[in-house]
Amino acid sequence: MSSKEHSPEKPWRGFYGPNLGAVIELYDQYVEDPNSVDEQTRAHFEKWGPPALEENVSSSNAKETIGADMISAVVGAVRLADYIRAKGHLVSDIQPIWKTDKNSNLLDYDRFNVTEEELKKVPVKLICKDAPPHLKNGLEAIEHLKKVYTQTMAFEFGHVQDEEERNWLRKQVESEAYADELPNKEKKALLERLTSVEGFEKFIHRTFVGQKRFSIEGLDTLVPMLDKAIREVRKEKTDHVMIGMAHRGRLNVLAHTLGKPYKAIFSEFLQAPNKLNAPSEGLGETYTGWTGDVKYHLGADRQISDDKSAQTIVSLANNPSHLEFVSPIVEGYARAAQEDRSSKGAPKQDTTRAYSILIHGDAAFPGQGVVTETLNLSRLNGYHVGGSLHIIANNNIGYTTEMHDSRSTTYASDPAKGFEIPIVHVNADDAEACVRAIKFAVEYRRKFQKDFLIDLIGYRRFGHNEGDEPAVTQPDLYAQIRKHPTVRAIYAKQLEAEQVITAKEAQKLDTDMYNYLLEEYNKVNSDKSEKKYELSPPDFIVDGLPKVKTAVEKEKLVAMNEQLLDWPSSFKPNQKLEKILKRRANAFDGEGNVDWGLAEILAFASILHDGTPVRLSGQDSERGTFAHRHFVLHDRETNETHVPLQTIKAANASFAVYNSPLTEQACVGFEYGYNVFSKETLVLWEAQFGDFVNGAQVMFDQWVSAGRAKWGQKSGLVVLLPHGYEGAGPEHSSGRVERFLSSAAENNWTVANCTSAAQYFHILRRQAKILQKNTVRPLIIMTPKSLLRNQVVASPTSAFTEGEFQPILEEPTLGHDPNAVKRIILCSGKLAIELQDYVSKNDEDWSWVHIIRVEELYPFPRRAIRERLKEFPNLEEVKWVQEEPKNMGAWTFMEPRIREILPPGVPLSYIGRTYRSSPAEGVSNAHKVEQKRIVTESLTRKN
Repeated sequence: MSSKEHSPEKPWRGFYGPNLGAVIELYDQYVEDPNSVDEQTRAHFEKWGPPALEENVSSSNAKETIGADMISAVVGAVRLADYIRAKGHLVSDIQPIWKTDKNSNLLDYDRFNVTEEELKKVPVKLICKDAPPHLKNGLEAIEHLKKVYTQTMAFEFGHVQDEEERNWLRKQVESEAYADELPNKEKKALLERLTSVEGFEKFIHRTFVGQKRFSIEGLDTLVPMLDKAIREVRKEKTDHVMIGMAHRGRLNVLAHTLGKPYKAIFSEFLQAPNKLNAPSEGLGETYTGWTGDVKYHLGADRQISDDKSAQTIVSLANNPSHLEFVSPIVEGYARAAQEDRSSKGAPKQDTTRAYSILIHGDAAFPGQGVVTETLNLSRLNGYHVGGSLHIIANNNIGYTTEMHDSRSTTYASDPAKGFEIPIVHVNADDAEACVRAIKFAVEYRRKFQKDFLIDLIGYRRFGHNEGDEPAVTQPDLYAQIRKHPTVRAIYAKQLEAEQVITAKEAQKLDTDMYNYLLEEYNKVNSDKSEKKYELSPPDFIVDGLPKVKTAVEKEKLVAMNEQLLDWPSSFKPNQKLEKILKRRANAFDGEGNVDWGLAEILAFASILHDGTPVRLSGQDSERGTFAHRHFVLHDRETNETHVPLQTIKAANASFAVYNSPLTEQACVGFEYGYNVFSKETLVLWEAQFGDFVNGAQVMFDQWVSAGRAKWGQKSGLVVLLPHGYEGAGPEHSSGRVERFLSSAAENNWTVANCTSAAQYFHILRRQAKILQKNTVRPLIIMTPKSLLRNQVVASPTSAFTEGEFQPILEEPTLGHDPNAVKRIILCSGKLAIELQDYVSKNDEDWSWVHIIRVEELYPFPRRAIRERLKEFPNLEEVKWVQEEPKNMGAWTFMEPRIREILPPGVPLSYIGRTYRSSPAEGVSNAHKVEQKRIVTESLTRKN
């Protein structure tokens, strides 16, 4: 019953709207039965009497004490007003095709026990605090609320928990602050834009009959909405606007939002030479891969600059037919564009520098999990971008599946409610409402730095692609669509009625557009020269990685190590951890060795020293899944954190490390996008266990593996996958190296399995050195688990101060007498250490065998292995040994490549697990038996 604005003179001041309605209901209960309310409330009513209308309203009953009838009217009015706000969308005019009166009586006055005459007596401010000043009574206020909540725009924000946000949203809607009348000049420009959008689609439909284009028709207003969004955010001097969308309407967005020349698009339909297709002013490269992609998957960049605003680059991300999977990639672009990584410490983020717009399909938004994964990133420390604009391009159908078969929710947008994202539904046939919705969204982001969703509800004029006949599966729907006028026709009629233009002027716009498109088409169609296709990668890709220096002087390593251990004097880390980390101070003394964890942090420290920023994320990556890393230290008393790599004097660039959400697909996509944009940054994603990479398979198949060949999109992303069979079961053993090797071609990535700390140090530094070179490619590393603390993989100081990453390593205790060697074992990863351990613990004559570790699986180190095999004149056999099943691991990839380089007459055979459907045994003892068999068989001399 308390209120900040209560005073002895005016006890009810501060109560209005729903709050006053609640007090009135309590008073009504009190009148009927004083004991039905609590003692404090009863005392208040006894002292002050019934609630009074003490609002600042110019009505004759402003000071009237409320009687029983008035209480009923006010309660009914308040309930009705709140119901309109909450449920108005259910009776709104947001469907262009499916008109329904199913909920027509939802807002009837008699449902709330109130009449029009009673409403006229209720002050406006009790019902609508932010009502426009021309409203005179409660009836007008209710009708106003009906208008703003139930017309061609409908609102859902009751799920937004923050009261400030909710009040702001309500005020914008009910005061119509966002809904300024468009001046005639803008109305004409909007009609011209719709004419271009429709004209482009009609021309293609007639000219390239039956060819796929996934037309925008039915959602034509999407293009002017993007125009408006770009104009609005450019007022903040935004550097980048990043757009992600599927193929529906993509060609139109490329042509109009990105400025891709019409003749360039026509040439793709004709598969004609593109020498005439010089980019329009400001359009950047749209395609530089060698195998290419279909025209409705390609992206583009466009540079916009004028006298009033700073230069802005608008980008449409390349996107295959995996629909929603581009969303986290675009978020990664935006985050990278917002951050300054040029100095030590954490990156400095300015969210005004980039704005991301994600266009979703109505079937895909609730249907694909990557959507909610991406929404979950929106307010997380390592991933937020200050709010994205989401637009559902809603044509009420997914391929041939109608909404009642594709989702369990009322609206396609409903998954966003769980993330408290405000939602506006807008009828795509109301062009001006669509543009106003964008203004609303941009203002919200500007104020609250959070996501906003516009559900753009339209239809699909043709089938899923233009070869489909949609009436086969939706005859009733398409009978209506074929009779339905286009939004351009609807808006032209509206402007004629408003006397903004004449019918003749509207027709001329249409004719001029057709003539211009025909002229552009003829320029392309007249060139009959043969199109030449070059499907081979360029020489710099074929030639492999350049030689780079990765060794670091001892003095620098020692200095960086000391700085990493120089914590603030007041900082008190976990006592046990402190002792472990302090031991690193002696790593470079005498014969000391550097373990895996120290090698990693020194690699990053030296990379930062070289001026290359570093970003590492993954599930529990701050500490490390196996507690080996501890990049973020926690004070044992205050829980304050200290990140040594952000404070060391040696750093000349930023360092960031984040524990990611329990998400693979969206996080890999985000880091890939971040890396593609920030080409100078070493970006790493780490799986908690390598097996978890399964959850991001689409990202690897469509982007990380093939993005360079399809779109010329460079990436140096590093993926760390803990891998090794240690009896932990099927889901904690394999990083699925076979999947990466099955896609390995055209030097598209490097796949490695390092077995020493120095090897890991050098391969990370090598990756950092090639980031801004044409030869850059992703790096997939199978990282160890149990080996992290095994001193066998620790390396001496000289291994860091000299040399470089080696694609193969030889067992140092074997192979000293080449003439005696009969068997060579080729292997990779942890198993090589187990073989080494077996040899060291068994005092036998091992002169007959030699072990070569393949540290770089792809590119296959053909020359290095071939030259080494030649050194053993009496070689009788080569064995490939692995712990993975025969149909997994590296065997199927290695077998043909090894056979090509074997000395004449030397056979190759396999030792390892047999063919399996599951990657590992589920029982630890069974694992030990198999592991022992593999090691013993590998090192047993044949009779």
